[in-house]
Amino acid sequence: MTLSLPLNIPTTTDDVWTVAQLSASVKRLLDGHPAPLWVRGEVVQCKVWSSGHWYFTLRDKKSQVRCCLFGTNASRAGKPPADGTEVYVLGRPGLYEEKGEFQLVVSRILPTSAVGRQQQELERVKALLQQDGLFDPTRKRRLPDYVSTIALVTSRDGAALHDIATVTRKRWPSARLLVVAAKVQGDGAADELVRALRLVNRLPDIDVCIVGRGGGAREDLAAFNSEAVCRALASVRVPTISAVGHEVDISLTDLVADMRAATPSAAAELAVPDRREVLRLVDDLAVRLASGLSGRTRLVAERLARMGDRLQARVEAVLDGKRNRLEQLALQLEALSPLKVLARGYAVPVAPDGRVLKRQRDFLPDAEFLLRVVDGSVRARVESA
Repeated sequence: MTLSLPLNIPTTTDDVWTVAQLSASVKRLLDGHPAPLWVRGEVVQCKVWSSGHWYFTLRDKKSQVRCCLFGTNASRAGKPPADGTEVYVLGRPGLYEEKGEFQLVVSRILPTSAVGRQQQELERVKALLQQDGLFDPTRKRRLPDYVSTIALVTSRDGAALHDIATVTRKRWPSARLLVVAAKVQGDGAADELVRALRLVNRLPDIDVCIVGRGGGAREDLAAFNSEAVCRALASVRVPTISAVGHEVDISLTDLVADMRAATPSAAAELAVPDRREVLRLVDDLAVRLASGLSGRTRLVAERLARMGDRLQARVEAVLDGKRNRLEQLALQLEALSPLKVLARGYAVPVAPDGRVLKRQRDFLPDAEFLLRVVDGSVRARVESA
């Protein structure tokens, strides 16, 4: 069987370039540019390395290019420009061979005394939102201590979703995460974020809303500086957390939200408690409660003992008083007792029906009666009246 090869497939290794050969060839082509070029654009992400070199991005409305300003030229350029500064740069197109990245090797940088278009728009929106009180600290709401449902507005394909889900599952597994998908950069991202935030307001039983994305270049965060997105975020009916970019990046949604998180993982840590800390708190409360109950029980027992002592003393005092009164009455009764009279030598005549014979007419002739003396009774009879 004979295989026929397509014309576009090389037949020998001599026809195949290595990546290094390709990069070197492109570099030679760019290095052959006849003269440096003046380029106008807006500086973003300017970083100064310990070597003295500056690395930054120059952008305009449609495109961007990486730039480097080596230490010798940087020392004469003065202070590094702030993000959003519009500048003129003089440089040669070049290629960083190791990474195959196109760049502009800058020899001079001059400010235009103007602010870049994107920075101007950012400042305009910021001023409007501040004027309407959306940055006012007094409107910030407190996050709930224990959440059951979190609405997450982000891209399904981004790292933010994975990071938040991982942290939430580890810290508070009972929490439910509802993902409201939206683009987070590029054309249409702002509109999708607005629609997603409005949808959150129609979802029931939401406790917290997180809006955010993973890291990226400063220009990738443009949707989160949109006026419409910021106003939609301010209208969310539950407390909100903005987690946009990295710690060094501040977007307008960070200023509007009730809480700002440096990263998506940090947003999840703010939204949900740590179950281990909650368990420790519960254990501590149980110990304190047991100790408090023991102390209270001991205190009540001591109070009851003191009350028992006082009650016993009071009862004994009352009984002593009653006993003394009873003894006095007994003495009085004894003093009035007929037996006392009999003991002095007297006798009491008593008729058979129990009547005491007091008068002479009570003694009928030949009538029998009892004569009660101190130690008993004696039968007697009336002989004559």
